[in-house]
Amino acid sequence: MIEALEPIEARWRTELTQLDVAVDDVPEVHVAADQTLSWEDGVVEDGNVPLARLVPAGVDRRGVPTRARIVLYRRPLEARAKDGADLADLVHDVLVEQIASYLGLDPDVIDGD
Repeated sequence: MIEALEPIEARWRTELTQLDVAVDDVPEVHVAADQTLSWEDGVVEDGNVPLARLVPAGVDRRGVPTRARIVLYRRPLEARAKDGADLADLVHDVLVEQIASYLGLDPDVIDGD
């Protein structure tokens, strides 16, 4: 999945020096009293399925500064993809959207294709 970042990073290396990218199996899900599901702020969804999350830079519980981070959710992404090529395209699209959000730019500017 991280290979999808390489062409984007090659073009935007300087702007992405303070951004980390990680992969997690699934997002943390919160269940409300009425049984509706929700996730943390910054989660990108497709048909109510969480695919990734942009975590802004901040400070952790111990007071240590943290870097901004995009977390890709492996299992939901794999479930949405038809095959390996479709997965690569989906991950690329999600990364473009998340990086655009991080940089405050339009996704078309990030992708440039």
